[in-house]
Amino acid sequence: MRFYSPKFRMQGRKTLKLKALGEFKLIDRIREQASEGEGVDRGIGDDAAVLNLPEGHQLLTSTDLLIEGVHFRHDWTDCEALGHKAVAVNLSDIAAMGGSPRYLYLGLACPDEAEISDIDAFLRGVLDETAKYGVSLVGGDTCRSPGPWMISVTVEGSAPRDQAIGRDGAQPGDLIMVSGTLGDSALALRLIEEDKDAHTSLLKRHHQPVAQVELGRLLGENHLASAMIDVSDGLAGDLEHILQASQVDGLIEEAELPLSEEFQVHLGKAPALLELALYGGEDYELLFTVTPDQAPSVRELCAARQFPVTTIGYISKGSGLLSLKEKTGEARPLLVRGYDHFCRT
Repeated sequence: MRFYSPKFRMQGRKTLKLKALGEFKLIDRIREQASEGEGVDRGIGDDAAVLNLPEGHQLLTSTDLLIEGVHFRHDWTDCEALGHKAVAVNLSDIAAMGGSPRYLYLGLACPDEAEISDIDAFLRGVLDETAKYGVSLVGGDTCRSPGPWMISVTVEGSAPRDQAIGRDGAQPGDLIMVSGTLGDSALALRLIEEDKDAHTSLLKRHHQPVAQVELGRLLGENHLASAMIDVSDGLAGDLEHILQASQVDGLIEEAELPLSEEFQVHLGKAPALLELALYGGEDYELLFTVTPDQAPSVRELCAARQFPVTTIGYISKGSGLLSLKEKTGEARPLLVRGYDHFCRT
């Protein structure tokens, strides 16, 4: 996962520094703003949270680490937007399992020169995002960092027993479907890095991604998806995870890729930008496979809830290979180039 935002930070302002507040007052500050939701017996303030799950549910847990200079830059990043996004990308993992997010843990390490106004803005974004989905902030940790900000987010959710959707259920003959549009976030980042203007709709997709929690839950509770993943590292890379876990091959059709109007405008001027829809990542849409007999039910359900979904390909027998059918009708193997923190080029 990578993310950057445009320059928002004001220079030269005088505000309270973290070293003047101290760790324990910072924790108190967080506790005063966090509200305990359903299922929380004990939240912030004890050595561990005491939580309840609905009867018959299984626990789902996902975690992400965000490091300044790797995932974000403060000279480009609005701290409130950073808080929103840090939560949303974690909730997206629970959505990809067909579950309901419930509890969140936040770890934050900052230099002692960090401005409290920035921390408050970050926390405001975190709590706004958790409130949107009925998720409770129930614990975490704070620490002084010798340099960069470091953020750890862990989210816990649940799904009824045997309802969670994995990556390993795709079968030959299944259709490949994806929600929303592809490539908008990556295009926004490209334009930001090149110091070019980006349309508001593109910037919103990058700065404020929407976790498809309701869609994921509906697909799970209605047993409609055979395999599912969220598009965080790129369509091709994430689809390859499904193919390899399921030991099948997949083919996607270029003509069927869902692209926003703004993306298509840029694509018309620079056709090579198609790679952003295939490899760009950070769309946080749901990518899933469906048996042909279940596809009409998926379309009907999504139309009723106004969730845009598109069939972009199909699954065949194989061992994890992915191909692209170009608009010319020719099919070629796709070289998967999902983002890898340890193999950057």
